[in-house]
Amino acid sequence: MKILQEIEVKAGMNYGKITQAYQNAENQALQETNDPHLIVLTMFNALLKSMGIFAENIDISNGGQPELKSKHFARSLTIIYALQTSLDFEKGGDIAENLFQLYEFARQKMMEDLKTGKLDGTLQAIHCLADIRDAWDEMGKQNAQHG
Repeated sequence: MKILQEIEVKAGMNYGKITQAYQNAENQALQETNDPHLIVLTMFNALLKSMGIFAENIDISNGGQPELKSKHFARSLTIIYALQTSLDFEKGGDIAENLFQLYEFARQKMMEDLKTGKLDGTLQAIHCLADIRDAWDEMGKQNAQHG
């Protein structure tokens, strides 16, 4: 982190402001899109990123940062909830039910890891969700080629 701060000072940059501007632009673009596939893909990417940061900071005694752990735990649960509530069980049938259960699995594993302070189930959940994200991304590419 110190190296990044030195680069910012030398370049006269404020990394925090640049990051915030980028996030604001990305959020604006998402609000203007009516492509549900892109929105879900973006949610998956944000979920995996937050779960990864949570996992990196789970063990406070081993250098984990409690603020990052808490922030990204809460963010992950919010995204999981959004994914769960966006499912259409009437149209999606078994697939929607399986996705709901996968999201619930991820939520439960994160909660277990939070309680124990040790990384275990969150990594399993990340791997499962990454597979679904990759399949979702591939579907989008195939639809774009045929659409």
